[in-house]
Amino acid sequence: MQSSVALRRLAYRSAYTLLRVYWFALRPPLTGVKCLLTDGDRVLLVRHTYGRRDWEIPGGGFKHDEDPAVAARRETHEELGVWIEDWVDLGELPATLNHRAGALHCFQASVREPAIRIDPGELAVAQWFHRRELPPDVGRYVEPILERAAIPT
Repeated sequence: MQSSVALRRLAYRSAYTLLRVYWFALRPPLTGVKCLLTDGDRVLLVRHTYGRRDWEIPGGGFKHDEDPAVAARRETHEELGVWIEDWVDLGELPATLNHRAGALHCFQASVREPAIRIDPGELAVAQWFHRRELPPDVGRYVEPILERAAIPT
């Protein structure tokens, strides 16, 4: 691994640790997006380089006054290197993460396995899984989001 990637991963882990202290102390509301990419009955899941290493649907937080659909486009570009314009709004999912309660705005885009270029500082890996063959260690909001998207099992 290149030293610059190793330093970025260390920065993400350090920032995440500091944010967890902030979130615990001040309990700001949770506002985030989850960006479900599907190719038929396959879904794209990622593992982050910080925090829990469960398989997750890509996503992230909002910037100040950012529209959820804009945040979905930005997050997929930042994390996966792809621009996706056509999102299906799956609605808000009530969520609690790191002592913050709020909602995850969920979106889905059907794609034909685009050329993913992960941000190696933030993501350890991105992988396609058939809906019926998900790994056992998925994050707690993966299944509820997949149910909203009506991905066949």
